[in-house]
Order: sequence, then C-alpha cells, then structure tokens
Amino acid sequence: MMPAARESLLDAAYAALVRRPWSAVRMVDVAVAAGVSRQTLYNEFGSKDGLARALVRREADGYLAGVERALAAHTDPRERLTATAEWMASAARDNALVRAMLTGCWSERLPAPTLSAVPSSSAVPAQRRADGPLPSPRDFVQIVRDRAVTVLSGPAAAADTAELARSCELAVRVALSCVAAPPGEGGVAALVRSALLRQPA
Repeated sequence: MMPAARESLLDAAYAALVRRPWSAVRMVDVAVAAGVSRQTLYNEFGSKDGLARALVRREADGYLAGVERALAAHTDPRERLTATAEWMASAARDNALVRAMLTGCWSERLPAPTLSAVPSSSAVPAQRRADGPLPSPRDFVQIVRDRAVTVLSGPAAAADTAELARSCELAVRVALSCVAAPPGEGGVAALVRSALLRQPA
C-alpha cells in the first residue's frame, strides 16, 4: 500500500474519533471515508487495535516533530524552551490523543492501547513500528528534555550540560502543568520565562 493511502486511513480514523467515541468508530466507515476497501484497511493495520496503535504512533511522531520545529525557531535558549513549552500546551489543547499521551489520562472516548509492544506479524514496516512500544508520559518528558539539551548544549562542559538538562526538564514540566491546569494571564510563556529566570542560561 502506498504511504499516502495509509495516511488517508489514519486521517479518516482521526476525523471519526473527533466526532464519536473510539468504541463507536467502525472500520468499514474509516475505509469508506478513505476511499479504500475494508480488506485494504485490515491488510494495512491488522485490526482495530492495530489502527489505534498506528494512530497513536502518528500523533506522537507529529507532536515530537513540532517540538523539533519549536526548538529550531529561535536562537536564544530561553526563547527556544519557551516556544517548545507553548507548542506542548497548544498541541495538547488541540489534540485529545496528544493530551492523553502526555498526561496518561485516557478518557473513555479514546482508544487506549497498551504502551508495551504487542506481537506483530505485519508485513507493513510502519505497522511493525506502531506495534512496538509506545511512549509513556515519562518517556515524553525525557525525549523532549534530551532533544532540547542536544539542540541547546553545543560544546558545553558536562557540568553545564547537567544544569541545562535541569532547565530543559523544568520547562517541560511547567508546560505539562499547563496541560493539566491551563494558565491564566500571560499564559505558558510567562510561566516558563519566570521559571527559567531562576536558572542558568
């Protein structure tokens, strides 16, 4: 199957999830919406659980790609971390799957695939990847922190890297607190900048 057709199926599944609980999403409706046969859908994902895992994996990848864009958007380290925190909060606000992945709070409306790997007999490489382990909230904190450290550290000494890692983790955790309890005036940026003022640059 062409990757574009897989994306169309995932788009259709996501659109269906926006309109109704995952338990009410039917594979036949996803196939029709994507313009493929139900057999093609099953060939690609194996089952509804496989489709759920692939959808969660895609949304996780999209979220992390947004982190990369935010980290690249500025040259000042604090502004890079602020932009990253703003992206995290907005992605979670706009996408229920991202919010569930970051917080670990899966509502009854959402699919809730196990985070551990599942046995995969799929011939589709993208599905084999989706059948692998999915990131936990702790994994996301570590991944974003480590990507931020890599982008911001340059030729820093080990001691400086440890301080930088603390600053990056602080920004990530402030952003996550804003996902759980949206901030008031000044928003995410004001909270992150305030927290980082107390940290080494």
